[in-house]
Amino acid sequence: MINVRLQVRRAVAGDQHQIANLFLYEADSHRHLDWRAPLDWLGFPNYWVLEDQGRLLAVLACPADPPHVAWIRIFGHTPQVSGPEAWSALWETARAEISYSTEKMQVATIIVKPWFQKLILSSGFELKQNIVLLQRTRSDLPCLPQTTGIRIRPMAPEDLPAVTAIDLAAFGGFWHNTLESLQRARTQSVSAMVAEDDSGLIGYQLSTGNPLGAHLARLAVRPEAQGQGVGAALVGNLLQQLGESHWTRLSVNTQSDNAASLALYQKMGFVRTGEYFPVFVYPAAMRLP
Repeated sequence: MINVRLQVRRAVAGDQHQIANLFLYEADSHRHLDWRAPLDWLGFPNYWVLEDQGRLLAVLACPADPPHVAWIRIFGHTPQVSGPEAWSALWETARAEISYSTEKMQVATIIVKPWFQKLILSSGFELKQNIVLLQRTRSDLPCLPQTTGIRIRPMAPEDLPAVTAIDLAAFGGFWHNTLESLQRARTQSVSAMVAEDDSGLIGYQLSTGNPLGAHLARLAVRPEAQGQGVGAALVGNLLQQLGESHWTRLSVNTQSDNAASLALYQKMGFVRTGEYFPVFVYPAAMRLP
């Protein structure tokens, strides 16, 4: 039973310090891997805190981005409240608001920690698919077929609207990166390249750095240009860039049921690590009145 002293309310700017301390010092936490820090979502809809007489004990944020997909960006709680108690209070409030805000909304989450999976399963979330991790260690570059008419160049700010359109066409609404997300991604990347031909932009890649090398965070090719070596050209160009630095590993994630992506990465020398991250959705909000 929920402690009657505990109250759920919307997060406000004045909560910033307590939220930061909660995640820094004492929270059991779930964080979605995206281009924003947890505090960057303050001020967006569906950002809630659980408090006891002014002290924040838990936080849940699931703003919609892209539209109609509310990813669970953060959930965390202090030892003063149990995970099930904190989740139940915050989720029921968030679910009610999301359910009545639109008929098309889904809530989704990528599971990194098993304890969080137990919580969402108890609330009716359903498995959608798995994300698998692949990596490539430093070695000779693979022999790539020559591609004619494809040019690879650095991504410029003015490319972003076209890149956003490519992303939506390639991934669909559920996995889509919005223009604002891609703007942030470009500024945080160690490599941001586009592929073009005489028709215009046909693909892009964004990669981030880490202590062991780099992570290919996004690779997308316009559907009508797929199967023509564009993805391989972008990955090959990235490997050449990394070859000029002291990297030891390049990693990438993709959906377990994305046969085309898996075939491309395996052709480029990537192997599965055995790690995977389940993706769960809560579609019941679409069925409520």
